Amino acid sequence: MSNMNLSLYSVNAFIIMDTEGHRVLAKYYRPKGHPQGEPKGLLTLKEQKAFEKGLWQKTKKPGGDIILFDGHLAVYRHSLDLILYFIAGPSENELMISSALSALTDALQMLLRNQLEKRGVLENLDLVLLCLDETLDDGIIMDTDSTAIASRVSRPRADTTEIVINEQTVMTAFNTVREKLGQRLSQL
Repeated sequence: MSNMNLSLYSVNAFIIMDTEGHRVLAKYYRPKGHPQGEPKGLLTLKEQKAFEKGLWQKTKKPGGDIILFDGHLAVYRHSLDLILYFIAGPSENELMISSALSALTDALQMLLRNQLEKRGVLENLDLVLLCLDETLDDGIIMDTDSTAIASRVSRPRADTTEIVINEQTVMTAFNTVREKLGQRLSQL
């Protein structure tokens, strides 16, 4: 019988790189209590940067979406000036990893109003990281429904929580304060 991975930990890293091969965002997963033992490889920044540089060289041209690189399964998507990656073990289910990356990418598209590009990601890093956390938890795929992910992450709309202040509001507040002050003074 082959050595099958029966754990829920399936994603080892999430990486976003720009079209020049520079890291925009990277999050590596390998919790200490991982069923496959202590983490091996891609632990230091130097190892990660070398891996990312080689990965970018293999994936910089649009066209593919899944490759086996340096003993890792890499599922990736191109989006304007970015490439988004999920890195997994070579024995992981490619369809499951691809489905999770598609859900994350689609949720980000919804949240960033179809502007999934470097500037938008950097300006909304909080949303991107929340979206990632809704999709993955320490490398475990939690959700593959982009609409559900986006709805849990989205900010409330400004126009629904906005308080309109006009002359009438100010006059009402002034009159209320004046009445309360008059009542207090008459009690003295």
